[in-house]
Amino acid sequence: MIKLKEGDVYEGQIQFSTNGNASLIIDETEIFIYKKNTLNSLHLDKVKIEIFKADKKLEGKVIEVISRFKTEFVGKVHLNKDLIFVIPDSNKMPVDFYIKGGSKAEHGQKVVVEMIGWEPGTKSPKAKIVKILGDAGDNNTEMNSIMYEYGLPVDFPKEVEEEANQIDFDISNEIGNRTDMRDVTTITIDPVDARDFDDALSIKILGDKVEIGVHIADVSHYVKVGTKLDDEALKRATSVYLVDRCVPMLPERLSNGVCSLRPNEDKLCFSVVLTLDMDGKVLDTWFGKTAIHSNRRFTYEEAQEIIEGKDGDFQDEIRLMNDLAKKIRKKRIGDGSIEMGGIEVRFKLADDNKKPIGVYFKEQKEANKLIEEFMLLGNKSVAKLLSDEGYTNVYRTHDTPNMDKLTGLVNVCTNFGYDIKIDDDASKLKKSLNQLLKDIKGKPEENMIETLVTRCMSKATYTIKNIGHYGLGFTHYSHFTSPIRRYPDLMTHRILLEYLKKQKQGNPVVIEDMAKHCSARELVAAKAQRDSIKYKQAEYLLDKIGKVYDGIVSGVTDWGIYVELIESKCEGMIKYSSFDTKFYADVNNYKAYNDFGEEIRLGDEIKVTVSSVDLERKQIDFTRF
Repeated sequence: MIKLKEGDVYEGQIQFSTNGNASLIIDETEIFIYKKNTLNSLHLDKVKIEIFKADKKLEGKVIEVISRFKTEFVGKVHLNKDLIFVIPDSNKMPVDFYIKGGSKAEHGQKVVVEMIGWEPGTKSPKAKIVKILGDAGDNNTEMNSIMYEYGLPVDFPKEVEEEANQIDFDISNEIGNRTDMRDVTTITIDPVDARDFDDALSIKILGDKVEIGVHIADVSHYVKVGTKLDDEALKRATSVYLVDRCVPMLPERLSNGVCSLRPNEDKLCFSVVLTLDMDGKVLDTWFGKTAIHSNRRFTYEEAQEIIEGKDGDFQDEIRLMNDLAKKIRKKRIGDGSIEMGGIEVRFKLADDNKKPIGVYFKEQKEANKLIEEFMLLGNKSVAKLLSDEGYTNVYRTHDTPNMDKLTGLVNVCTNFGYDIKIDDDASKLKKSLNQLLKDIKGKPEENMIETLVTRCMSKATYTIKNIGHYGLGFTHYSHFTSPIRRYPDLMTHRILLEYLKKQKQGNPVVIEDMAKHCSARELVAAKAQRDSIKYKQAEYLLDKIGKVYDGIVSGVTDWGIYVELIESKCEGMIKYSSFDTKFYADVNNYKAYNDFGEEIRLGDEIKVTVSSVDLERKQIDFTRF
């Protein structure tokens, strides 16, 4: 670790907090930068800082902005007499933009601005309005604002759409080049609102063995390297799922049309065919290009009813696949896989204006787990094959958890009466975590503790350097099963085909750069999704000011405590300034306290009143009831 000293100069990416102060990480050490010392830098800009000593501790000051992270921002128009300002949506933007030259935008409208300069000594950077998004508070305006804020494309370029429209649906001439599996019983199981079906399962009984086909849409057959379609898919790297829409990686003609494994249609696939015994043990594996014919499309709910005993199409096949999946799952968890899952919160949206009118919870049931197990098995099988054969591959890796964060998790769990043991032995730690996740099932604190467990974990990434997947307990793991919505899966398809055809491998440096890009885009997509959820949470509580709810303390910061409502899982903040007595933060120990011995800890149940909602900032404020 670098030893920092006064007068040292370093470069790095500056990160602003909501109060206008900032920080920069130098070799895992965080250097604090007061707002007055940030020069004219903005969030995530590359800057040069100088270290100086203040009050016996080291601080930093920005001495140069090397490059801007971005120059386009989303905000709300504010007219002040003859002056036009745009107030950024992001709460990490410490300045407003001064609009030079006037604009047709009206007061209160959402716009996209392009920064054109920031003269030294001036309060606001200059900008011009490049796009009017619409009225603040309108659903389309707000969702588009999120997309522009994160640089997500609203539409496909014309030339990409043209390429997609030229793709032929007729596959009759291609079927003869593949293993024909159209006569094998094949089904899809997907969410009720799904439109792109990128995976299907086939089943064939072979005496005392079962052949399960994991069939994945053959996107690589249609999307060729060097085309505008492929360039755009790589640029996007992933489909992005906001609360009310999907921003797809591929144009609709491919994602919902030619590639989608729709029922009663012949389709092209890249398949992993597994031969299993009746205990779910893999006896043999085959990889190759196939043609399939899905006999039936099931929703998860329909498949679940059959699993639970209702008569229906292909009931014997579904129940057998479910029986095998349960055995595979039991062994996987026994081998060290952490059993995450739980409840997913969804909003009921009005048909006309997409306003949230209710909240419901989606639970992972056996039908979901059936699909999950065979997809995991397919992904694992492909990764192991390519690794064993020495091929450069894109792995989905997951490192060991942060032990310091695990200590904090133990403290929280102890408050709830849960016993969790931290152990350097990976298998013992995983066993303890799995027991915890089992114990919290159905409890009010389930969502909060599961979130904390997730935060303890390292972020999964894409790389050619295989370190295994800690959470799944796999030594080899890649993404292969969702090429319609994830570019790394498409890369894996191409690499597997290179192996099967004994073709020359691509440049490992190029593949690693593409993998890193996909990891970065995945993070952007996750942030955009979170922002859309935050907006809908704020919108949901907008007409509930003054109402009292039960909540659980879900976070402790230097400026307040976060509370998650039990009823809706909406999260807001109680600022310390709203308390009757002065509270102090002990962030490391996940608690706040006052001079009278009162403590508020992470995981504590608390009654709160909804005091205010800021839609533009996507912020909810509570007061303690």
